[in-house]
Amino acid sequence: MNLARHAVTRSAYANVSKPFLHIRLNIGARARSTLSKLWVPTGGVSETEGETGHKKLIRAGFLRQTQSGVFQLLPLGLRVQNKIEALLDKHMESVGASKLSLSTITSEELWRRSGRFDQVSSELFRLADRKQFPMMLSPTHEEEITSLVASTLKSYKDLPLRLYQITRKYRDEMRPRHGLLRSREFVMKDLYTFDKSFDSAISTYRDVAGAYRAFFADLKIPILVAEASSGDMGGDHSHEYHLPNPIGEDTVISCDSCDYAANDEVATARKIPSSPPSVSTQNTRVQDMQVWRGITKDRKTLVNAWYPAGGGTEINTHVVKEVVVDLDTSINDPVEAWMEALSAGAEGGNHSDIKVINIVDTRLASSYSELAKELPSVPAAGEYLNEICQLPVITSHNGEGLNLLRPRQGDGCPRCETGQLRVHRALELGHTFYLGARYSEPLELSVTLPDSKHPMPVEMGCYGIGVSRIFGAVAEHKADERGLIWPRAIAPFEIVVIPTSGLTDATLGFYDDLTCQSASGYKFDVVLDDRKETFGWKMQDADLIGYPVTIVLGKAWREKGICEVQCRSLSLKENVAVGDLPSYLNTVLRRL
Repeated sequence: MNLARHAVTRSAYANVSKPFLHIRLNIGARARSTLSKLWVPTGGVSETEGETGHKKLIRAGFLRQTQSGVFQLLPLGLRVQNKIEALLDKHMESVGASKLSLSTITSEELWRRSGRFDQVSSELFRLADRKQFPMMLSPTHEEEITSLVASTLKSYKDLPLRLYQITRKYRDEMRPRHGLLRSREFVMKDLYTFDKSFDSAISTYRDVAGAYRAFFADLKIPILVAEASSGDMGGDHSHEYHLPNPIGEDTVISCDSCDYAANDEVATARKIPSSPPSVSTQNTRVQDMQVWRGITKDRKTLVNAWYPAGGGTEINTHVVKEVVVDLDTSINDPVEAWMEALSAGAEGGNHSDIKVINIVDTRLASSYSELAKELPSVPAAGEYLNEICQLPVITSHNGEGLNLLRPRQGDGCPRCETGQLRVHRALELGHTFYLGARYSEPLELSVTLPDSKHPMPVEMGCYGIGVSRIFGAVAEHKADERGLIWPRAIAPFEIVVIPTSGLTDATLGFYDDLTCQSASGYKFDVVLDDRKETFGWKMQDADLIGYPVTIVLGKAWREKGICEVQCRSLSLKENVAVGDLPSYLNTVLRRL
């Protein structure tokens, strides 16, 4: 790479024939990325105090909002999105996944067959065609991909199968907020996997988890891989990929000593001894004991979970569910649902299957036994009180004491003996699910194995990454008071070149050599700021947009072949000879 030959004014081209020079510059003009030719509508949006990353995206010209939760991507924004997608393509190819594109429109009937429609109907954009056939815009594609594979899969020999797409999704969010982090239209990458056995599916799960870790490592952002609940997706093996950030809507608990991390819905603290020293009954009052109520899926067993009252304490329903496996945490008013079952039992003359179970935090064990008669264990039972079966009180599980409170800062880690738990606000960027037969069974996706006479449901997995969320989350996480700061992997351009004076042939030659493959093997993604603005304005705009590296071509470059290289995220400002520039830039960019 011979950048030095462009460091001395236009005379660098004195020995080049005019026809050749004319051809070269015309070709370069068509191929060059220059800000005068790229629509970047900066200006017109005022900076605000405490400006968020989302507001910086708007002010820097990456996107515009068209309505609540819906955004238009402008050229710089589209470059970022395309780079995220290209990086995902690389890592999906590493696990042997084939890319496809499923339709945005799906049918309600398919979701009813899977049993998921009623659970999520409030978030669906629903419509009907001219024949009044009910359809909707897909918020996710488990049903569609399962139906597709079921109609094409011929043999177990076609497994394992790994299919992914990057597409727009739609959810009717009640309160869209934080820009791209919670919107109504968004871009996601979904990988769907199909295996013939549980062991094969779990092997696939590990492979994809490795690809996800590698993907986030390329982004160079700190990620917590947290154990999680499967929620409406189904399945019983699930992990979330979180970026710790104060504006996050999720809470993640992690250990300061080992690799334990979990979403607060499933996180636990170190087990309490089965017989801990308990507070004297004389000092414990009824008001010191708080109750959370739940109900089983058959609506016949009311669950009372008693835990110590105190500021900021919340029940850990995950622990309750370990004791009551068929607990249904989706019911808003479990007492009302239980009373309906009680009334129905009265009409049928049978209360024997209506039950109450009391689960007690081990720290309250002795106090509960003394105060049980004063506690409202059976609310509003009235005349049926004596006919209701009260199951034995549970104060331990598998011989271990029950800690019914959600983990808090400083609690002991359940995974190691010395670690303490830390509580983080976080942004969820990805989620992996082992689905098992959750969708393959109702949608009739099965294969017959050599050692089986009957078709067996295909084992499935689902793996999602929010492209739009990564876009918005990185903007929030990396921004400073001067503007955005993009990691190299997804920056709209790796480098911006800013001349302090007007555009010359030497400037164009400098740009061309940076962007052309050279004998040294270096080729950079560069944009040239050739706009007719002041040098100071261009530098401020470069900071706002957040290019990883800025190269200033000033007087020292014109006279001595030395340019200034700046990198805000590394607090770097160096004068570099143009002959040394390619290797120097490569070293800097590898750190970004």
